[in-house]
Amino acid sequence: MRYIDLNCDMGESFGCYELGRDAEMMPLISSANIACGFHAGDPSVMRRTVSLAARHGVGIGAHPGFPDLAGFGRRDMRMEADELRDALIYQISALMGFAQALGTRVRHVKPHGALYNMAANDEPMARAIVTAISELDANLILVGLAGSQLLKIAQAGGLNAIGEVFADRAYHADGRLVSRKTPGAVLTDSAVVAERVVKMVNERKVTTLEGVECELDFETVCLHGDTAGAVEHARAIVERLRRDGVQIMPFSAK
Repeated sequence: MRYIDLNCDMGESFGCYELGRDAEMMPLISSANIACGFHAGDPSVMRRTVSLAARHGVGIGAHPGFPDLAGFGRRDMRMEADELRDALIYQISALMGFAQALGTRVRHVKPHGALYNMAANDEPMARAIVTAISELDANLILVGLAGSQLLKIAQAGGLNAIGEVFADRAYHADGRLVSRKTPGAVLTDSAVVAERVVKMVNERKVTTLEGVECELDFETVCLHGDTAGAVEHARAIVERLRRDGVQIMPFSAK
């Protein structure tokens, strides 16, 4: 039996503003990356999302980002290493508190947005992330871009770090994600997205924007919950994977 984890960024609503279709997505995934209040989310949203994940047996992860509510954490920021470390500890700890209050626990950490992309190749930033997790709980699993420097630095530092690929994002030949500002960066056809994920899982390859195939080493596939057609994408992916005999389960359960 083959296995794959499907993860989704969740809990990204804020106050009276609702973003994403969390209640519909949660039954379709195996791991949830829950916003911790800096780029999105608030205490009540965090609690509700942790509770929803626990009810569905979904692995719970912290999704910390830059302090950038207005830009949804997608704007590049430069923070001193110790400042970034402390911001991460602050966010992850908050989610851990809600998990403890609800009788469950945080199992992984996945940086969000610009922080995720910058840390993939920025060594000081990557080390700040690794330090934050190591000081807080070295048993937490770090999720990062497949093939990135962040994963290599984390593994060298003794952390369990796993690679991630994206179901609906275009790739460059060197394994980088295509900027969202570039036409075609986000795939919108559910059937195309599902077939792409099946190819990734079966062959560990993705066809890039340049038309060449790039090999990827990963254990989890990200399904964005805030894009148009997100639930439809997820349903198509789950159906195709199950048809191919692939079981969906949290990487943290292996």
